[in-house]
Amino acid sequence: MNRFFAWLFPHPLLTLILTVVWTLLQNQVSAGMVVFGLILGTIIPILTSRWWPDSPRKFKVGKMISYCLLVIWDIMVANVEVAWIVLTRPNAKLRPAWVVVPLDLRQSEAITILAGTVTLTPGTVSADLSDHGRSLLVHALDTDDPDAVRNEIKNRYERRLKEIFE
Repeated sequence: MNRFFAWLFPHPLLTLILTVVWTLLQNQVSAGMVVFGLILGTIIPILTSRWWPDSPRKFKVGKMISYCLLVIWDIMVANVEVAWIVLTRPNAKLRPAWVVVPLDLRQSEAITILAGTVTLTPGTVSADLSDHGRSLLVHALDTDDPDAVRNEIKNRYERRLKEIFE
């Protein structure tokens, strides 16, 4: 039974997320749409499972929820900060910077979430990941201290992701 369940739901969280997203994308919630979302949420992970190298061994859901709340808060704060910069500072006085963030993370899922977090937060963009996943190149819209940007990314996001995935 466990082997059948593992085959039917190779990534149960992805199945749940796909089902919920499908249902939310519809204008109305109905049993038929939920069932169809569940069918899609089951078939898509089965068809794509061979391209998933491996699943995270450990994953702390509670810490991930608090991480998501932190990121949502940071996005809201950064939106206000970037709007203030755009409205009050001329382009000539902007201090953009390229920042190389050395990574302690080794799991590809955690690195992907970190890169996505940096990009989702207004004012910073993940531009490149080194060939071996050892560093992330980040562009900051306005900073007088690139080292502070690097330290904030490492302490605020990477440290938490390390706790979630390791």
